[in-house]
Parts: sequence; C-alpha cells; structure tokens
Amino acid sequence: MLIKSARSFIILFVILALTSLACGIDFGDETPAPPIESVEPVQQPEEPPTQELEASPEPQEPANQPFFKEEFEGDPTDWTYFVTKNKANADDSNVAPFSDNGYFVFDIGKNLNVYATYDPYSYEDVRIDVSVDNRGHNNNNINLVCRYSDAGWYEVAIANNGLYWIWVYDTNIENYSLLVNGGSNKIRQGKDVNQYTMTCNDNNISLSINGTETKTFTDTKYGLGEGLIGVGLSSFDFVPIEVGFDWIEISEP
Repeated sequence: MLIKSARSFIILFVILALTSLACGIDFGDETPAPPIESVEPVQQPEEPPTQELEASPEPQEPANQPFFKEEFEGDPTDWTYFVTKNKANADDSNVAPFSDNGYFVFDIGKNLNVYATYDPYSYEDVRIDVSVDNRGHNNNNINLVCRYSDAGWYEVAIANNGLYWIWVYDTNIENYSLLVNGGSNKIRQGKDVNQYTMTCNDNNISLSINGTETKTFTDTKYGLGEGLIGVGLSSFDFVPIEVGFDWIEISEP
C-alpha cells in the first residue's frame, strides 16, 4: 500500500515538473529570420585605360602638277597677270582676273590685252584646252599663250566674229608679228560658249576650234623654246568686255 502511494507520488511529481518546463518555453508566433550571410562586394572589372587618339592629319592641298585641269573653285593664286595695250592711252587699272563661282573672269576696259600665266611650271611641248563663256560685247578676242619667257611668246587669238590669228610676240622689238590668220564657221558668235585648243609641239603651233582642227603654223624663224602657258582677253573700242573661263586643261600634246 505504501509502495503504490509512493509510486503515485513520483508520477505526479514528474508530471508537475514537465508542466513547469513547458510553461517556461515561448515559441512565439513569428518565424525567425534566416541568418544573414556575410556577402563580399562584387569587384567591378577595371576599365581599360583611355587612350588619346591622335588627330587625323589635315587634308593637304595637292601639290602643283604640270598637267591638270583647273576649274577655279578657289582663288587663282598660281596665276599672275600682265597687260599690253592696243592704244597707248588705254586705262589698265582694275583689270586683274578673278575667280567667281567656278569661273576665271576677265572684265576689262577698252583697247587692252590682259593675260594670266600659270607660274608653277615651264613647258616646251604642251597642249592647252579651254572652255570660255562670252558675257559681254561680241567684239573681243580670246587668247591662248605658250612658251612665254623673256624672249617672247606664241599666241593664238580667236575673235567672236569668226576670225582667228596666230601671233608671236618678240621682246626684241616689243611688238606682235603675225604668223598666219583666217576664219572659221566653227566659232559660236555672240554670247555663247566655245572650246579652243592650242598645241605647241616642236616648232608647230596649232589651233582647234570646238573640236575641229583649224590651222597649224610651222615656225622656222623665231624658235621660241621653253616657257609658261597662259590665257587672255583682248578688247578694242567697244565695252563691256567680259568673259569667264569655265576650265583650263594643260596636257601633253
């Protein structure tokens, strides 16, 4: 009887002890936060060093060439002009040729011969082609020059009225001497555009008008050698006299 009572007491004591432990534990209602892991910062890749790019060289103007086509898009710095007079009292002021909208323009007064030479190169055998627009009075001459030097030069002159001449200027007498002349129905008269060609090859001086071979003169007297090429305009008693060279081409004959 005592054993049974003692056993009952022990069981009761164990139950009370477990109950006390259960009451002391607080499980709470919130789910505990997961532990924070230590995260190492991601290292950004290093940017490659910036390289300073070398500036591209400025485009350079092409060097002067002996054979080329001049279209006068800029100032005609390689061309210089000079004047002779058909009358001693002719006014040669303000006659310098100039470039304007792709043309090499001659605008001159009465009784003048105004020339422009291409200075960078000197030529012996050469061909000169031009396209020229007559903008003024019909009575004028377009001039092409080869072998210009201290000794003189050869010149072809083409008039808008249909005539042409081949001259030599002799510095010994300071005057022009006529070599040959004639007429051509290939010249477009009045305010129109013409293409002329002068060829100096050995002692032969040739003229072509609008693609047609017109005249060749063989010089056995003057024998001018190497010199500059040029173009020009002659006026007489009527003004205004204005022409524009659209282009000038220098080539081998």
